[in-house]
Amino acid sequence: MVINKYLAELLGTFILVVVGSLGILAVGGANGAAEIIAIGFAFGLALLAGIWVVGHVSGAHFNPAVTLAMLLDKRVSFSDAIGYWIGQFAGAGVASLVIWAITDREAVGLTTTTYTDLNTAIVVEVLLTAIFVWTIMAVTKTGANHAPAAIALTLVAVHLAGIPFSGASVNPARSFGPAAVSGGDFGQLWVYIYAPLIGAVIAWALYRLFPVEESG
Repeated sequence: MVINKYLAELLGTFILVVVGSLGILAVGGANGAAEIIAIGFAFGLALLAGIWVVGHVSGAHFNPAVTLAMLLDKRVSFSDAIGYWIGQFAGAGVASLVIWAITDREAVGLTTTTYTDLNTAIVVEVLLTAIFVWTIMAVTKTGANHAPAAIALTLVAVHLAGIPFSGASVNPARSFGPAAVSGGDFGQLWVYIYAPLIGAVIAWALYRLFPVEESG
């Protein structure tokens, strides 16, 4: 059923955001090197879990930026992309509602992505999203058995590198869910919507410049 793909994206994004958010709260935020490492692995391993459980259904995008790149590469149709985006944003929202239910709304606010310098945040989000999405496009094209691990570890690396500068969103849905549920300041959210999408376009361009041959 076609709707199963959209539900898979909802559930996979839910897993990513709820586990990552709990990881942030478990260590009290990114206040030091150990906390950043813990948060990075929380998001990376959550992504790996999502890939394992529903990746065979939808391709495990769990990220509007990934879906945009796959749309540009004609791996998904426009109608499917719309369904994926709805599922991803809904999954992130439900995840943050669950965080609210088991903690409080203030705690949800602690899981939002924020920055202190606008220009730095934009550059970091575009750059890291491009690297992350480019990796996904390449390893999924080859069909390699190590693809899930490569994708998950790249997300870990993205968080280790990016958290101090931008919060390392690289995913519009991941940032939108906590922001919408916490009811906080939406003034910074546009960066986490547009910068990852720009990064996705760059990733697609790089993938086309350095194409990967499909295995088999």
